[in-house]
Amino acid sequence: MNEQKKKAIDYVASREDTIVDISHKIWEFAELSLKEFKSAEYYIQKLKEEGFEVTENVCGLKTAFYGKFGSGRPYIGVLAEFDALAGLSQEAGVPEPKPIVPGESGHGCGHNMLGAGSFGAALGIKKYLEETGKSGTVIFYGCPGEEGGASKALMARDGIWNDLDAALTWHPGDANEVSTGSWNACIQVLYKFYGKAAHAAGNPHMGRSALDAVELMNTGVNYLREHMKPDARIHYAMIDGGGWSPNVVQPTASVLYMVRSPRVKEAIELEKRVDLCAVGAATMTETRMEKLFVDGCSDGVPNSTLEKVLYKNMEEIPVPQYSEAEWKLAEGIKAKCESDGKLPGNGANHDKEIAKLVKEKTDGGKLALNNFVMPYYTGEEHGPGSSDVGDVSWCIPTAQIRTVCFVSGAPGHSWQNVSCGASPIGDKGTVYAAKVLCGAAIDLLEDQSLIEAAKAEFKERAAEGYFCPVPEGAELLVIE
Repeated sequence: MNEQKKKAIDYVASREDTIVDISHKIWEFAELSLKEFKSAEYYIQKLKEEGFEVTENVCGLKTAFYGKFGSGRPYIGVLAEFDALAGLSQEAGVPEPKPIVPGESGHGCGHNMLGAGSFGAALGIKKYLEETGKSGTVIFYGCPGEEGGASKALMARDGIWNDLDAALTWHPGDANEVSTGSWNACIQVLYKFYGKAAHAAGNPHMGRSALDAVELMNTGVNYLREHMKPDARIHYAMIDGGGWSPNVVQPTASVLYMVRSPRVKEAIELEKRVDLCAVGAATMTETRMEKLFVDGCSDGVPNSTLEKVLYKNMEEIPVPQYSEAEWKLAEGIKAKCESDGKLPGNGANHDKEIAKLVKEKTDGGKLALNNFVMPYYTGEEHGPGSSDVGDVSWCIPTAQIRTVCFVSGAPGHSWQNVSCGASPIGDKGTVYAAKVLCGAAIDLLEDQSLIEAAKAEFKERAAEGYFCPVPEGAELLVIE
C-alpha cells in the first residue's frame, strides 16, 4: 500500500465519528421505501458540507440524489441505500426483542450502515483526489427504496449508470467476504379489486365481493406453484381486506405480489401467469381488477476482476477487533437465532477446502462474530433474494462486499439485525467497509488497466444486453 492510499484510508478512520453518527441518525429515522425524506435531506446536507456537487430528485424520485467530486476519468460510483422495513422497531444493543414502538419501522437489513459506509468511502476517495491532484471523479449515489422501490432499476432505465467506469458497493452481513454470483430478479405488482357493497345477511346476492376475488386469486396462484420453475418464488401480502365489518360484502380489496425468478425475463413471464389468476378471480366474482406496477429489479452480473480488487483490500486492511462486552452482546443475540445448519460465507457452501477452513475458524459455525476475512471464492452462486444492484451490474462493471455487522447466523430482516445496527458491532463493520471500498476505488484510479479488464469481462458476461424490468413510462409506486 503506497503512502497516498494509506493516507486516504487513515483519513476514513479519522472520520469514524462522522460515519457512525450518520449511521445512527438514519437508524433513528427508520423510513420506509421511497419515503426516506429525512434521510435524503440529511445526506444531501452532509454531501454539501463536505464539498460535493449535489444533484437532487434524480429520475423524478424525491429521495434520490447523487454527490459528485473531482474531474476527468475514471468515474467511480459508490452506491448507498437508506430505507428501513415495516414492523421491526427494536432497541439497539440488547440481546432480546424489545420494540421501541411496537409495529413501527426498523433497519432490519442494515441500510443505515450501508449508506454511512459508502459515504465514508466517498470521503476517503475525495481526500485522495484532493491530495494527489489525479484525474478521476467519485460519485456517491443515494438510492432509495431498495426494499420496495428498486430505484436503481428506474435509474438504469433512464441511463443514469451508463457514464460510469465502475460501481462499488457493500452490504452488512455476518461474514467479511466478497459477494459473488447472482440472485433472483423480482417483479412487484399491486392488484386492486373493486366490487359492490351489500348487507351480508339481508341481501348478499346484491353484493360482489372484492375480498372473495383476492382469496380466489391467492388460491389460483398457490395451484400455480406446482407448475413454475423450482427456483422461482412467489410471495403475497394482503394490503386491503375490505374493512372491519364482516356483515358487509367487501367492495374493495387488494393484494401485493412479489414474483421472483433467476432471470428477469423469466420473472416477467411468470408474473404474466399471476396476472391470469387475477383476471380469472375477477371474472368469477364479477368484480373489476386494476393492476398497478410497483417495481422490478434484475438478476446480477458478477465481475471477478473487481471482486479481486476488493478482496485484496479486505486482506490489506485489518478487520475489526471486539471488546469483551461486544462479544457478550453477540453471544446473547446468537443464542436467540435458530441455526439453519449452514456455515457462514459464500464459499463454505460451495467449496470443500473453504468449508474445512471456515469450520475450523468458527468452531463449526458456533462463533458469534466471524472476525476474519473469508477465503476468496468466485462462482455461480445464486441467492434466492433480490437486489436492484443487479440492474447497475447489467449497465457497468459492478462488485460488492459484505462485512460483519450482524452476529453469525442472524436471520435477515430481523430484530437481531436492528439491535446490531446501532451498536459497536455494526459501527465497526461499517467503518471497515468504508476503508475497503475506499482502498479498492484508489486501486482503480491508480491502475486503469484494472478498469479495462473489468470492462472486458463485463462485455463478455453481459453480452445479451440489459432488459429493464421497469417499463417505459412506468413510475415506482409508493405503497401507502
